[in-house]
Order: sequence, then structure tokens, then C-alpha cells
Amino acid sequence: MPETKLNLDRLSGALRREAVKKNVAAIHISGKLTLLQRKLSNVLLLNAYDALTSATTHTIDARTLAMMVGYNSNDFDTLRSSLRALAETVAEWDMLDEKGRQEWGVSSLLSFAKLKGGVCEYAYSPALAQKLYDPKIYALINVQIQKNFSSGHGLALYENCYRFVRTGSTGWWSLDVFRKLMGVDGSDYYSSFKHLNAKIIKPAVAEVNKSSDILVEADFQKKGRTVTDIRFRIKGNPQKAMFQIDDSDGVRNLPVYKKLLKQGVSDRLARQWIAEHGEDYVQQKLEYVSGQGSVKSALGYLSAALRDDYQSNSPENDVEPSPEAKEAARLRRLEKYEEDQAYAKRAAERSERSRMFAIVEKLVSRRNPTQRDADKRLFMAGLENELDREHFRTHGWRSGLNASKIFEFWEDLEPEAFIPVSKDA
Repeated sequence: MPETKLNLDRLSGALRREAVKKNVAAIHISGKLTLLQRKLSNVLLLNAYDALTSATTHTIDARTLAMMVGYNSNDFDTLRSSLRALAETVAEWDMLDEKGRQEWGVSSLLSFAKLKGGVCEYAYSPALAQKLYDPKIYALINVQIQKNFSSGHGLALYENCYRFVRTGSTGWWSLDVFRKLMGVDGSDYYSSFKHLNAKIIKPAVAEVNKSSDILVEADFQKKGRTVTDIRFRIKGNPQKAMFQIDDSDGVRNLPVYKKLLKQGVSDRLARQWIAEHGEDYVQQKLEYVSGQGSVKSALGYLSAALRDDYQSNSPENDVEPSPEAKEAARLRRLEKYEEDQAYAKRAAERSERSRMFAIVEKLVSRRNPTQRDADKRLFMAGLENELDREHFRTHGWRSGLNASKIFEFWEDLEPEAFIPVSKDA
């Protein structure tokens, strides 16, 4: 699996290094993390980064964490399961130290995590914290950019390429290492380069180039006619310049920055908000939130106010945001609307699919054993690739990968079986 990266897009202060040393290897993250789990890992690392080596534990408001990652702020079950997945995920490193000695190590990605009183508390092992804090290993990626990704493989490729942007290339990876970074190691289907290229490499490259601040291009190395290694050439994407955060702007001396820290906002997130929205706009939202009385999560409410441009009726709070902030707020409202519509559509689709699978189950139960065997053989004969067939062997008529084909198959056998029955009928 990919390296987990920090969530800001520009190095500053002591983190400015001219290049990543060639001998520094990636920290490989094993386990099949979902897209949201990967985003969660990045946000936790962003929140902890400034005190990564000086504090043994780190805290963040749970609702704010959920909203930053993209969960429903009240969906603590999903948050709990995602934290559990991070605690069960293994981070492994194998690199040369400054004296040229080989160093190998392994650690769980999170040493512990807990939710209590609306607060998420978590920690990294000391050895892993040292590696995470080393800018030679970890670059800073922007928390806004990762929101653009819709696939885990696209974000995984971005994370593994971003830290090499200054050197212009990842260097050569064996395909076995690449499969591990993408989380598809151990899959017979993706042992075929043809399938790996069509389903993983090409779509991930396209998403990185469309959604992020870098452009990547894959090169391949062969032994004979067999592809054995892959590397990615990397350059900045001029169409995606985002959030030029720099300490020289004196952001830390601004009163609004200090107010954000008092609200519990981390240093990097405070600077990111000011860079994105402007000093006056952030000040307006701070005053708006303070005028709302007691709220469950002041930090979460502030994040929402900035994102959705909450307005106050008090004339003194009517600070006109910049044209950029207005446009950003408009785009966020549009994005929120589209997300809500997409969620409603997915919910309806899940409900309809569950209804149809239940019907298939009834249809199968009515068949005798001989008919059931014949049905399975006939359906398997119509599947075009081994991945679909293997999924059907494992899950039978509940195979989600083959859902549309299963419904078509049974609709041919029972043309009226899936027609909804009217309550008034």
C-alpha cells in the first residue's frame, strides 16, 4: 500500500529541501485501505505533524475529523471501523541511513486510537513517528487536493509519486512492489500485466493528472517481452496550483491566526484556511460561530461555516469575502449539492439492488437441485473473464460484481419477476 502523506502542498521553513535523496526508500503500507480510510490517515497525520516527535498522543475533535475526511459527522460507526483498520495496518520501511547502513523496520500504522467525549485520541509508535516526521521520506500533500480523488488507486498513486516531484521521477519499481503499493498484491487477476495496466495503471494515471497538482507518465522496463518494472515521470501541473502557504507571509503573526489556535485549530490547518479564504473572511466566520452560543463542536461548526459561507444578519459581521472566496464557496455549495444528490442516488440504487437480490434468492429457492446446477453452469458460460467467474464461484447469486448480469439472466428466465408490485394492487 502507499505511503501515508501529510496534507499540505508546499514545504516551508526547515522542511524546504532541494531534493529527496535517492537512497531513501518509501514506507510501504500493507493492507487494503479504502479511499476514505486513506484520507483519514492523511488528516490524522496532518493534525499530529507539528508535535509528532514531542507528544506521545494526539487529539482532534471527532466531528471535525469526520467532516474533513468526508464522513457524516454523526457516523461514528464508520469512523470507529476506519480507525480499527488503521490500527490493524502494517507500515514497513527498508532504507539506508545517513551512514549507508541498511535499516528495516515494521510497525502498526496507529499504535492506538480511541473515541471518548466527542474527541479522537490516537498515537504512533515512536519509531514510526520519527520516520513520518522526516521530510526526506514524507512530502506534504494538500488536504483539499485529496478530496478530488474518487478512487483509492488514484490517491495511492498520487501519494507515492508526490514526494518525488522535485527529482522528477519515482525511479524504477518492480511490478511486485507496485502491486503492493496499490494494494492488489496477492491477486491472481492483477498478476497479469495486461489487467494491471488496464484496470489500475491507466485509470490511476488519468485521475492523478485530472485531479491533482502533478502530472505523471508511466514508463515500463522489459525482460524480453515481459514487463518487469515501472517508473513514473513527474512534473507540476500548471492548471492545479493550489494554496501557496509560506511562513514568509507572516501568517503566524496575524491576530486571526492566534484566534484559530485558541479554537483548537492546528498550526498547518490554520495557515491553510487563511491562505485559502483570506484573513477577513476567516475572521468573519470566527465571529459568526462565536455568536451562535453553545454548539456541539465549535471547531466542526467553524469548518462548515468556512466551507459553506454561513452568513450573519448583523451588519458589522457582513465582511465582503474576496471574489476568490465567493467562487470557492459557490463551488463548495455546488459540490455539496452534487454529493447529496449522488448519495441519494446511491442509496436508492442500493435499495433497489437489495430488492432484486432478494427476488433472485426466492427464484433460486424454487428450483430443484438439478435445475440449480444447470442455471449456474449456464450463467458461468456467459461470463467473459476469470475475475467475474471467480467472484461468482465464491459468492454465488449474491455476487455484487456480477449483479447486473445476474438480474439480466433471471429476467430472461422470469420476465415479470422484478416488476415492483403496487401497494394499491
